[in-house]
Amino acid sequence: MYWDVFLRLARHTLALVGLFIVAALFVVAIFANQLAPYSPEEIDTSSILLEPCRLHPMGTDTLGRDVLSRIIHGAGVSLSVGFVAVGLSTLIGIILGAVAGFYSGVVDRVIMRFVDIMLCFPTFFLILAVIAFLQPSIYNIMIVIGVTSWMNVTRLIRAEFLSLRERDFVQAAISQGASDIRIIFLHVLPNAIAPVLVAATLGVAAAVLVESSLSFLGLGVQPPHPSWGNMLTEGKDNIEIAWWLSLFPGLAIFITVMGYNLLGEGIRDTLDPRLRR
Repeated sequence: MYWDVFLRLARHTLALVGLFIVAALFVVAIFANQLAPYSPEEIDTSSILLEPCRLHPMGTDTLGRDVLSRIIHGAGVSLSVGFVAVGLSTLIGIILGAVAGFYSGVVDRVIMRFVDIMLCFPTFFLILAVIAFLQPSIYNIMIVIGVTSWMNVTRLIRAEFLSLRERDFVQAAISQGASDIRIIFLHVLPNAIAPVLVAATLGVAAAVLVESSLSFLGLGVQPPHPSWGNMLTEGKDNIEIAWWLSLFPGLAIFITVMGYNLLGEGIRDTLDPRLRR
């Protein structure tokens, strides 16, 4: 089964493009210290606002810091926020969705009404409201994004559990006296995880966008630590004289989001027989 899924994914051109982009981002993030030609926080007053050149392929900023080095180190920040936030939201969504779908009845109604209430609030503005009461930091950003974006995963898992709990293998486990925890996590959840993989992959792209937006507004990663969002803020302030300060961080965000979206769509097409090409 897994080999067939791998072969279908290997034949999906866009998924392979997305996988290549994601893998490249991982390599850049892991080996940032070795790949970056300069320290991301190294100030050089003799090289302020240099255009892209041989020594600085993406130019320098208003403090003479190398833009390429800051983008390379910013990849680790963005991906860390994306994965931790999505991991937290997926964990919350799986637990609530599994409980709601397996037990149904009053438990299901209470959880799903809470989900409906949370969905009434625009996610980004909810994040802004919470961040306004906290000190801006990368750790707070991870937690806030994670605890405000679990609703769709909950609905996906609930729908899968409602479908799977009536299957013969679940009824057999119940008749043998297996505990609810064992049935949920060992029998039902492994068969319901496919749509969550797609949602999690797409969720990383969304989390990267949210982190960049918060950093752009000054509520995310704080200078001098490099983040693509706070680099865009500096680019906005100097757009008329230093176009490269906006172009390259913007391209980094665009390529990252596109890579995860392509990979997520490819996984969806591979796992869903109705969407296979």
